[in-house]
Amino acid sequence: MKESEGKHNRERNLLALTGAAALLALAANLAFSAFNSHRKKTKKKDLPGSNVRVNLSPSEILRLADRIIANSKAVHEKVASVPLDKVSYVNVVSPLAELEAEQFPLIQSCVFPKFVSTSDEVRKASAEAERRLDAHALICSVREDVYLVIKAVAARGEWTSAEAKCYIQSLVREFERNGLNLTVTKREEVQRLRAQMDELSLQYIKNLNEKSTFLLFSEAELAGLPAEFFKGLDKAENGKFKVNLRSNFVAAVLELCKVGRTRRMVAVAYGKRCGDVNLPVLENLVQLRHKYARLLGYSNYADYAVDLRMAKTTSKVFEFLEDISINLTDLATKELNMLKDLKKKEEGEVPFGIEDLLYYAKRVEVQKFDIDFGALKQYFPVNLVLSGVFKTFQDLFGLRFEEILDAEVWHGDVRVFSVFDLSSRELFGYFYQDIYAREGKYGQTCVVALQNGALLSNGARQVPVALLISQFEKDISGHPGLLRFSEVVNLFHEFGHVVQHICNRASFARFSGLRIDPDFVEIPAQVLENLCYESFVLKLISGFHQVIHAYN
Repeated sequence: MKESEGKHNRERNLLALTGAAALLALAANLAFSAFNSHRKKTKKKDLPGSNVRVNLSPSEILRLADRIIANSKAVHEKVASVPLDKVSYVNVVSPLAELEAEQFPLIQSCVFPKFVSTSDEVRKASAEAERRLDAHALICSVREDVYLVIKAVAARGEWTSAEAKCYIQSLVREFERNGLNLTVTKREEVQRLRAQMDELSLQYIKNLNEKSTFLLFSEAELAGLPAEFFKGLDKAENGKFKVNLRSNFVAAVLELCKVGRTRRMVAVAYGKRCGDVNLPVLENLVQLRHKYARLLGYSNYADYAVDLRMAKTTSKVFEFLEDISINLTDLATKELNMLKDLKKKEEGEVPFGIEDLLYYAKRVEVQKFDIDFGALKQYFPVNLVLSGVFKTFQDLFGLRFEEILDAEVWHGDVRVFSVFDLSSRELFGYFYQDIYAREGKYGQTCVVALQNGALLSNGARQVPVALLISQFEKDISGHPGLLRFSEVVNLFHEFGHVVQHICNRASFARFSGLRIDPDFVEIPAQVLENLCYESFVLKLISGFHQVIHAYN
């Protein structure tokens, strides 16, 4: 673990901002900092109301996974033992709902270290814990005795609320999508296929996470990329730069590199990463999924997957895509030809490939709107953008974010925030912010639910906890980390997921936050990312930076 954030703050460089808009952003930043400076420091301990555990050792992760499994078995046995003529919401549904709410953060405590831990041993233990937990979950999902008592409750139709009815129906549907309404022979085959599919899926992700691939390029081969990009790269013995195939590096090369050959090499290598080991896994997984879907009465796995979605059938999906294609083909062809012509002018008679799309789309924007994206990046130092994001979401949703100093975290770069309702001061939840790139960390930007909100049987409300993961480059040599505008938009998108998760007030953990209907889960974030284009928000998140001097 790196030195504490406090020392980092004492030695940080003074950030000077210019322009009226920047002064507004600076005021927001100073206000946020001043507010935070009066917070009481907490000891390094678990957050009140959060059951998420961090910094578990490999052995502790595996022991916790085993305890989760043992407790789950006990609850399922008790539920299954209820006579069918005595089933009720209280003795069947409530214990299962409570189990989901209480064990989800413990399960995530075992699983999320594989995404963020700096220890290879911890990541391996986390992956093994996930394997054990998934195997147990599979067993629970095909327990006929539990299925029968839940179905008996559903048949009575005694709902305590509309949400409770939805929960019971989802339990029944889940069992039946795992084959519990089939003959014994088919059911056993479904279970066998499901176990194989889960194992292959884990293997596929494990291969991607463990693969650390880089390509070597000279400075000339990376022409067009800003100086800040090179500061985040290591050098090989031959003096060439190592470009890791992480999403943040790949996106920068595909957007900004002037050398077509370099873009193509990076795009191909990124698309083929782990191909030697993952292609057989993928081929096998596709075949197993098809068999699985057919056993459950679907024509193919796509029909099985889309059955719970708004479209219901793949034919509807194809109709929708065909309609889009008919209406957009002419425009798409026109725009693609424009990009091809631009490439021909810059690179000559070289075929246009998928690796050219981002670069030449950006070139069109530069020409059409007279934008210098390199200069534009200078207006989005990461700390200023973050302060503007906090300010925007606080004002928009009536929230208050308070950083918790000295909270237990897994890396010195991680920050923890509590989220309160501004008017009532009610604690809505917490979120961890782990936004800087490092070796061994999950390579994509995403939000992970660590604890779901729920209304417990004792009347208490369990608060949500979220984790925001990103791959921004950290401040180097006193210079602030700068964000491309696309990264700013992406940050707003993911912050939308954080707020969506924390502000959810569902009674059941199964419907909380990011576990809502898959047709809807992306909509709030997609709407909120458009705030980046509003002038009042741009004033908060942007300002030209200039390093003046360091101070202690």
